[in-house]
Amino acid sequence: MSEQLRHEEEDLSNICEVLQILGAKWSFLIIAELCKGPKRFKQLQRDVKVVKTQSLTDALRHLEHTGIVHREVIPTVPVTVEYSLTEKGMDFNEALKAMDRWAAKWAGRKP
Repeated sequence: MSEQLRHEEEDLSNICEVLQILGAKWSFLIIAELCKGPKRFKQLQRDVKVVKTQSLTDALRHLEHTGIVHREVIPTVPVTVEYSLTEKGMDFNEALKAMDRWAAKWAGRKP
């Protein structure tokens, strides 16, 4: 196998890994909201109104499992759960900004 082909396969492997981590339908929206700071579940739910409760729960579990989101249970009555981004999650903020710039540049343009 040529060196170039091996390098291209590694590049695709990295992209596939990112897509597996962030592949949940609402991951990008949740990460963008949590970039603004930690949020309790209900506040996050209000901020991402388009996401149904079960979908938000599933996406948060997935992001927690992959090390993007930290879930903290606060022992209050009733129990409070707060979500925040890990260092790994915060590092993704630059990619979100780049995607936002790309979307703004090409918004409304036809091919």
